[in-house]
Amino acid sequence: MTPTKPSPSITLIAADDHGVVCRGLIALLSAEGDMQILATAPNGRQAVTLCEEFVPDVALLDIVMPEMDGIEATRLIKQISPRTNIVILSSVETEQTVVEATQAGALSYLLKDTTPEDLIAAIRAAALGESSLSPRIATKLMAAVARRQFDRAPHEELSERETQVLLLIAQGLSNALIADKLGIGEKTVKSHVSNILSKLYLTDRTQAAAYAWRNRLLTE
Repeated sequence: MTPTKPSPSITLIAADDHGVVCRGLIALLSAEGDMQILATAPNGRQAVTLCEEFVPDVALLDIVMPEMDGIEATRLIKQISPRTNIVILSSVETEQTVVEATQAGALSYLLKDTTPEDLIAAIRAAALGESSLSPRIATKLMAAVARRQFDRAPHEELSERETQVLLLIAQGLSNALIADKLGIGEKTVKSHVSNILSKLYLTDRTQAAAYAWRNRLLTE
C-alpha cells in the first residue's frame, strides 16, 4: 500500500500584476515541501476574493496593483480572514507606504530584492505569526515611529475585535482563555495578537499589556 503524501502545512495566495512574478513564486515555493500556493491574483481585489474563499495561512501581496492596491487589500483581508497573515513583497519602500501597510495589518514587509532563502524564511515565520522586515524597511519604520508621524494614536487603528483582545491581554488572559471568552478559535486569537503587536509597534504581549494600562484603555 502506497503511503499517503502529507498535505503542505502552509497554504498561500499570491497577488502581483506581473505574471512572471507569480509564476516565479509558484516555481520557488512549490519546491518547498511544506508550502502550497492555492491561487494567484493580478490585483488586490481578486486577492481579497481568494482569501475569502480559501482562508490561506499567508497572503503575499504587491503594493502597486490595478483595481485595488496592496494596502487596501491588506485592510480588507484582515477583516474577512483575520487568521491570514499578510506579507508585503514589493519594490516600493517609501516611509509613508511602509507605515500605511503596517497600520492596515501587514505582518511583514519585504523588498523584491530579498533573497529566495529570506523570502521562504519570512513565509514560514508569518505562518507562525512572526514578523519579518527587509533592513531598509525596518529603518524607515523606526524613523516613522521616532517622529510619531501619526494622525491618531496607534491603538485607534485597532479593529473592535483587536481592541477586545488587547484589553483581555492586559487583564492577564492567555490565548486559550481569550478564545474561550470571545467564542473564537485560538489560532484566530494568535492572529489578532500578531496584528495588535504590528499596529502598536510592539514586540510581545507584555509590552501590549503595559501599553493598554499606560494609555488607560481599560477605563475607556
